[in-house]
Amino acid sequence: MTTISAELVKELREKTGVGMMECKKALTESSGDLEKAVDCLRQKGLASAAKKATRTASEGLIGSYIHMDKIGVLAEVNCETDFVARTEDFRNLIKDITMHIAAANPVYILRENVPQEIIEKEKEIYRAQVTNKPPQVVEKIVEGKLDKFFSDNCLLEQVFIKDPEQKLKIKDLITEKIAKLGENIVIRRFSRFQLGEK
Repeated sequence: MTTISAELVKELREKTGVGMMECKKALTESSGDLEKAVDCLRQKGLASAAKKATRTASEGLIGSYIHMDKIGVLAEVNCETDFVARTEDFRNLIKDITMHIAAANPVYILRENVPQEIIEKEKEIYRAQVTNKPPQVVEKIVEGKLDKFFSDNCLLEQVFIKDPEQKLKIKDLITEKIAKLGENIVIRRFSRFQLGEK
């Protein structure tokens, strides 16, 4: 059996923000391999985050971001307790979200928020763009274009602007914070203002 040093446990805790006992357990399971332990904790955290996503989030904060006095964003982000709402991690999350909204200009939070008439209109446009293809191919193309529409217009499906590799979506960012903070987190609403817009 591998002996896990206190220094290694401390290093994993600093890297992940997870409790000491969970870090020691993950290091034991991964035979002292730090990277494997991080993966192990992420998998456990994401699994527990999915369970937490059904819990009521009625605390939180309203965050704001102003970009060069030309674009302003207000966003309400909820969590389960006032204790978590006051943490630096939660405040940084709100800052990242409001900055992202300023840059990426989403219209909706979730794809479920897009009105059905807009979805139907988009589908109609996409079908008109595809000619001389069998109906099942047309529908696959339309679905692909619709997914692109959602990723361009729905906040949770947009790629996080601060992720240089373009892999982390806003919903993934929130899931990571749920896993780390141990509470459900919900973006309730947002408003984006741009100078000169009607």
